[in-house]
Amino acid sequence: MKNPVIGFIGLGLMGLKMVECLQSNGIKPIVMGRKKDILDSVVVKGATVAATGKELAEKCAIIMICVTTSDVVEELIYGDDGILSGVKEGAVVIDFGTSIPASTKKIGADLAAKGAGMIDAPLGRTPAHAKDGMLNIMAAGDKENFEKVEPTLNILGENIFYLGALGAGHTTKLINNFMGMTSVSSMSQAFAVAELAGVDRNKLYDIMSIGPSNSPFMAFAKNYAVDGVSDLRFSIANANKDISYFLEMAEGLGTRSEIAEGTSNNLKAAVDAGMGQGNVPEIFDYFLELKK
Repeated sequence: MKNPVIGFIGLGLMGLKMVECLQSNGIKPIVMGRKKDILDSVVVKGATVAATGKELAEKCAIIMICVTTSDVVEELIYGDDGILSGVKEGAVVIDFGTSIPASTKKIGADLAAKGAGMIDAPLGRTPAHAKDGMLNIMAAGDKENFEKVEPTLNILGENIFYLGALGAGHTTKLINNFMGMTSVSSMSQAFAVAELAGVDRNKLYDIMSIGPSNSPFMAFAKNYAVDGVSDLRFSIANANKDISYFLEMAEGLGTRSEIAEGTSNNLKAAVDAGMGQGNVPEIFDYFLELKK
């Protein structure tokens, strides 16, 4: 595609910075979002606003979605005046969120029936990386569709990984988040048990960090449990959602993950305790209060 018209739906923490990155590279996207002040902030830089997914799809060759759940993606695709009702032949829809692979494959098949394509392209790194075009992007889908959107992905990302058939991106992202959120949760409980046992948490970190347990996730857990700094900008509620998706995916594959079930139980309990908007390392506080 040469100079494709790009639509972008979802101007949250990550999506807004991605739109700003596109704009800083001379692209004037058509956008949809819920908050007028945020829409105004990108309109003043050249974006235009679509009222519905259908309207946006009718005008765009690339339709980018960056929202929170598979349910929201499906509503955008299938809802009244949704993307599916307006998508053009040859267009490509990109889902940047963390979604359920089975849902992604279903949407992809329905788009294909209308002559359009789909790429699942979940993200790694932070909104600050997004603004600078430095994201990690795990892309999957038909190679022809990937090649159509690859130049635009290269604007948004530093590292673009092509993973094969549609759904492989979301599968990879869920596995990655299972590992990460389980690591942070288990390390946070390690620090909580140390505190309850009267063991110096800082010295515990010094010992563990010079061994094979060391990782950036251990540092995030330590930063909160020892130093009181909550710098892993990923909420307990989002982690709970992603682990639930991982479990659903595993069930669909005919297996189960007892480790993920344990992580899910802890995350859900923390959400139920009113901690959902806190960052994942803050589950340390939940573990400190956990009783038999």
